[in-house]
Amino acid sequence: MNINCILFGAINLKKEEIENKRVIEIGSCNVNGNLRPLLESYKPKEYIGIDVMAGPGVDIICDVKDLVKRFGEQSFDIVLSTELLEHVRDWRAAIHNIKTICRKGGIILITCRSFGFGYHGYPSDFWRYEVGDMEYIFSDCTIAKIERDPERGVFLKALKPENFAEKDLSGYALYSIVVNKKVRDLSEKDFKRLYFRRLVLREKLRDFLRRAVDVILCDVK
Repeated sequence: MNINCILFGAINLKKEEIENKRVIEIGSCNVNGNLRPLLESYKPKEYIGIDVMAGPGVDIICDVKDLVKRFGEQSFDIVLSTELLEHVRDWRAAIHNIKTICRKGGIILITCRSFGFGYHGYPSDFWRYEVGDMEYIFSDCTIAKIERDPERGVFLKALKPENFAEKDLSGYALYSIVVNKKVRDLSEKDFKRLYFRRLVLREKLRDFLRRAVDVILCDVK
């Protein structure tokens, strides 16, 4: 998570919105910082961090596709999803579950990557979201704030209305970095194409070079 993501949450989540409320953070493993220290200082009733693997900031190991089964409908007042959605192949199921576990009148806060942000398969990377995409996807909610991240991303704060009726997203196409175009879904063939294999190879090469530079710098010190 970059500093802009943290600033967006810090500016757009107020103490009175968090205090004595149930909060869930989806994709909560703390790699480069997160909102948890700030939000816990606001004294929520409960703060649960979930991710697909154990790590700092993770209280419960749970996949986003299992949210409703694990926690139930309308079970949280605040639902955070920071830098997660681009990594979920079935993005519609993820969005559905995020909306479903949020109570009516509750808050959904999302940060995710947009077109131009490089491939980062940690462990996978599928989609890029633009402001227009998020406006459409969350048109069944009240959008309180939406803005672009200068680091090629999009930030959203939305309120789930009392008369919530979920938007049908089945026909909506998103830009996928896997195939370099907008598609409704990805097939297994897409991951075998030369374009995607080159993406993965370039990422591996970048990681190798970064590690090599780190070793050299350590030796110099």
